[in-house]
Amino acid sequence: MRLGLTVWSLAIRNAAASSPHQALAIYTRMHRQSVPFDSFSILFTLKSCTELRSPATVIHHLHSHIIKLGFSSHVHVATALINVYANSSLREACKLFDEMPRRNSVTWNVMVTCHARAGDVESARRLFDEIPSRDSVSWSVMIDAYLSSGKWADGFGLFRQMLAGPTGPKPDQVTMGSVLSACAQTGSLGLMVGKSIHSFAVKNGWEINVDMGTMLIDMYAKCGLMKYALKLFKLMEERNLLTWTALICGSAQNGHSKEALALFEVMRKTGLQPNEMTFTGVLSACANNGLVEDGRRYFKMLEECGVKPRIQHYGCMVDLFGKAGLLEEAYELIHKMEFEPNVVVWGSYLAACKTHKRFDMAEGVIDRVTSALRPQRDGGVYMLISDLYVLNDKWDEARKIRERMLDQRGRKVRGSSFIKTGE
Repeated sequence: MRLGLTVWSLAIRNAAASSPHQALAIYTRMHRQSVPFDSFSILFTLKSCTELRSPATVIHHLHSHIIKLGFSSHVHVATALINVYANSSLREACKLFDEMPRRNSVTWNVMVTCHARAGDVESARRLFDEIPSRDSVSWSVMIDAYLSSGKWADGFGLFRQMLAGPTGPKPDQVTMGSVLSACAQTGSLGLMVGKSIHSFAVKNGWEINVDMGTMLIDMYAKCGLMKYALKLFKLMEERNLLTWTALICGSAQNGHSKEALALFEVMRKTGLQPNEMTFTGVLSACANNGLVEDGRRYFKMLEECGVKPRIQHYGCMVDLFGKAGLLEEAYELIHKMEFEPNVVVWGSYLAACKTHKRFDMAEGVIDRVTSALRPQRDGGVYMLISDLYVLNDKWDEARKIRERMLDQRGRKVRGSSFIKTGE
């Protein structure tokens, strides 16, 4: 007895959740048993193919079969084909798009996304401008394409254009979330846009739910406006772990270490269990304020709370011990780490050796550190090692390190900021 048509489509959908190969096996079985195909069985099969590592050959066979079945002009099927083709060949996706007799908003949005995913933001924008009727997804996709490629001004500009438009779709919370995440990274430029988002939400009577509230707190904190972050936090009726973590980390980053630790203790009394990011904020607060005993206690608390220490936690502790002059303890912790120390950990340790004039502690690890450096990104550590040699009157070694840095085209990475310092 053959399975009914709807059951076949559902079987493909369920199989696709586990493996694209299982979905394709059911599709093949349908073909061999001459079971009639519908658009759903084809769509579920095509969707599963996005998980294939090398889909090109399979997609060409499926495309040929879809043409034989008469579904090539079906707008949803053709759109799904474009999406799958784009994973292996944007050129094939564009060709299919150009051949489509009918397109809907989803088709246009998929093409914009495909070009953005390929890094061709200019082509994505040209397609966006050609969309006959843009919906909120069209705007969101294009704004996200700009922000994901680091084109902050273009992304924020398009977002403000969306806000200001007298007609057409307005931002939803998905769009707002994408923009707020970028605002937190871009200083004064992002702060201006972030404030406009907050104002838009209030003026339009939006409920500042836990997700949006958390993103706003994170944005204000990263832009240095802890007063705004704390005020919003107090106004929120509902808070989750991410909300608390955003305020704790923000407090630590802005030098309010004791406030960060106090928040952590209050959070624990609510019954929420901290995660690895929460502990990163707490340990960072300890390191910033030289709270050695508190740092030891919270580091021990990691495993008590079921959180496996990560390299960033070890890095905070090395920084804490180093600043306190406990270089032997810092070295011992590095030695016990399950992870290979990264340049941040070594940089903190060597900086502490320089501060406390302990060249004897630094000398034992210099060869290991230099072998792990990446010439184009870690020039600052080369300079630190050179300074250590100079402080110990080892001028020849300092010269060799500098020459090695130049030979390997190492460069000291300079800090950059979008924060304006004045006119």
